[in-house]
Amino acid sequence: MKNSLFLNSAIKQFESYKSLGDKTFAQLSDENLFWQFNEESNSIAIIVQHMAGNMLSRWNDFLTTDGEKTWRKREAEFESETMTRQQLLNIWEDGWNCLFTTLNSLTDNDLQKTIKIRNQPQSVMDAIHRQLAHYPYHIGQIVHIGKMLTDKNWQSLSIPKGKTDEYNSALFSEKKN
Repeated sequence: MKNSLFLNSAIKQFESYKSLGDKTFAQLSDENLFWQFNEESNSIAIIVQHMAGNMLSRWNDFLTTDGEKTWRKREAEFESETMTRQQLLNIWEDGWNCLFTTLNSLTDNDLQKTIKIRNQPQSVMDAIHRQLAHYPYHIGQIVHIGKMLTDKNWQSLSIPKGKTDEYNSALFSEKKN
């Protein structure tokens, strides 16, 4: 068996959260990606830098080296960088590609192993859960900033406000296979 039910489920969840980010980026102007409310807040670009830095650190050599790599410059992830939209999206994709490549390479036996993050031992399964909490937290920030910036032009990524009954009615009226 290539991937366990757990790994397949985790991959599906990560794909879903990545999709929310992708759909948010599609609704935003280049300027929006770099907007900051104030100096203490993060722009979407800064959040992307941080997520990608975390992903590359955590998922490269996942089973064999500490998840906090010595080459990672975490503090720099929170500084505004001058870059194009495409450069930012490339950083985003690099992080996710690293995550998905690693998760797709894991086996059921790997789930029983112990890794370290910041020299703290944890099971592979716990490390995956840790990132399944961390990345959606930041995706939520990205979506929230996107909604604020697009205001009434925001295209809902889930059930639109005020449309729950309509949505549920359509789902419950479908014939089950």
